Amino acid sequence: MQRNSENPHAWMMIEVDVSNLVALRQELKNDFMRREGVPLSLSPFVLKPIVNALKEFTMLNSTWHSGSILLKKDINLSIVVAIADDTVVTPVIYHADRKSIAGIAIELYELVNRARSGSLLPSDLIEGSFTFSNTGSVGSLLSCPIIHNPQAAILTIESIVRKPVVIQEMIAIRSIANLCLSYDHRIVDGLICSRFMQRVKYYLEQYHQETIIY
Repeated sequence: MQRNSENPHAWMMIEVDVSNLVALRQELKNDFMRREGVPLSLSPFVLKPIVNALKEFTMLNSTWHSGSILLKKDINLSIVVAIADDTVVTPVIYHADRKSIAGIAIELYELVNRARSGSLLPSDLIEGSFTFSNTGSVGSLLSCPIIHNPQAAILTIESIVRKPVVIQEMIAIRSIANLCLSYDHRIVDGLICSRFMQRVKYYLEQYHQETIIY
């Protein structure tokens, strides 16, 4: 992914309480491994809220094409995968809006394995409409990701940190993560992106023990 000098690149960050998400994944991961033979990572739990928010804020699911904005009908998520110390690829989960958390988890695991084994096809890397990167997996706390041109935006989730927060005038220790968004200001502005990020945050904080992942 290369940054284009003609691309007016903007950035924002919000904090999200992912305590319930962490607890849910911890509760489900062993059974999921036994049932599916696939580890249940954090990323599918983040991707589903992104998909839900993209359905509401469709401008984020668009590209810049020949001087105009091209809205994408399908939500195809490009996933940043490191395959070497200095190389990344962005295979795509196609029609992510049609998949459950479990379905995303299985497909993501397969894509990552194929990326790292060098067995991706050219068709695995095209038509992405929005990009996600789990920079927290390498210990990052704050990042300014590079937009995957010609897409409108890229979102990262950073490391989850246990920290004290104020809840209804009381201090509690919660699991907190930063979400970072870089966006093309030709396509979307700060107001739309702020509302989009708040919806992603809302969906991330709605997880509970009864959440169904299938």
